[in-house]
Amino acid sequence: MQYCSKCLQPDTRPGTSFSEDGTCPSCIYYESILKVDWEERIEILHKIIKDYKSNNESQHDCIMGVSGGKDSTRQAIFLKENLGLNPLLVCLSYPPDQVSEVGVNNISNLINLGFDVIISAPAPVTWKNLKIGGFNKFTNSFRSTEMALFASVPQVAIDHQIKLIFWGENPGLQVGDQSFLGKTGYDGNNSRYGNTLSSGFDWMKEIIKDSNKLIPYYYPSEEDFKKHELQIIYLGWFLGDWSLLNNGLYASTIGLSLREDNADKTGDLYGISAIDEDHTPVNQLIKYYKFGFGKATEYVNEEIRLKRISRNKGIRIVEEYDGRLDSNYIKNYCKYLNITEDYFWNKIKESLNTDLFEINSNGNISKKFKVGYGL
Repeated sequence: MQYCSKCLQPDTRPGTSFSEDGTCPSCIYYESILKVDWEERIEILHKIIKDYKSNNESQHDCIMGVSGGKDSTRQAIFLKENLGLNPLLVCLSYPPDQVSEVGVNNISNLINLGFDVIISAPAPVTWKNLKIGGFNKFTNSFRSTEMALFASVPQVAIDHQIKLIFWGENPGLQVGDQSFLGKTGYDGNNSRYGNTLSSGFDWMKEIIKDSNKLIPYYYPSEEDFKKHELQIIYLGWFLGDWSLLNNGLYASTIGLSLREDNADKTGDLYGISAIDEDHTPVNQLIKYYKFGFGKATEYVNEEIRLKRISRNKGIRIVEEYDGRLDSNYIKNYCKYLNITEDYFWNKIKESLNTDLFEINSNGNISKKFKVGYGL
């Protein structure tokens, strides 16, 4: 395990690779944007919009996926108020026994702000069976739900004949998963090569025999994208102040509800990420035991790159909060999947990255690495 020489990005993040001097792709990108002419980027954005509006037959200028959270709230307002667009928002809804009250309030907030919103709600029984199957097979119940999340927006775009799709950050630049990189910094059409979408459907077909029930999970093919002239644009590439904290602060001023539990219970430093349901904190814990980093690392990395905290302070924060999770989150997660907590922890230990962690004689998991230094 190696850490970036500038931030706390480990080389265990899927899809990343460091430069010869030990710098992660995200730090390289953040250094490059210090010299960016942001007005020029906005001009590029206006030209893209003009080209697509001139060929648009829908009453909506563009389409965007939303959860009602910090990023989608900020993006929706920017499209409407700064760019003068009439976006159609698409929300992939979680089933009633997974969605949080905060999540319901936040999507309602977007509707009350004057946006047209389509709610995509895959059948709860199929959804749950796929989550159970994903956890049993990969110790990852989110593999199928992320497939549906990615698929929902281009599916609706095709149905409504809308060619221009907006998403938030470019994971290839702003997080470091280079499998997402497209022809330009704002091109999102290569998202199909990311870790989730590239994993395929075969395992899902083993669980759900009726292929018609899997329609909400099918990401349109490259041929579909070309036929319907779909183009995904990463809006974060055009915004110089795009960050987890900045987006959260902005969205909070226009009605965003936050998670009430503090970082001691969730590992989320500010309670502003993935607040539409309560399974994601569990997924962050699982990710921590697989890759050696959690949500606190992602917050801290941005703050280090923006020079708002030092790397040493970041180390102390990550040591304190990565891998933190209140037992009630695990209990409710297990209840939803119809599994015992013993089975949950046994699966965690089966998928444990033994290069990074070890199981003590008392059955507890402890890390081998030192944050900021590695193994």
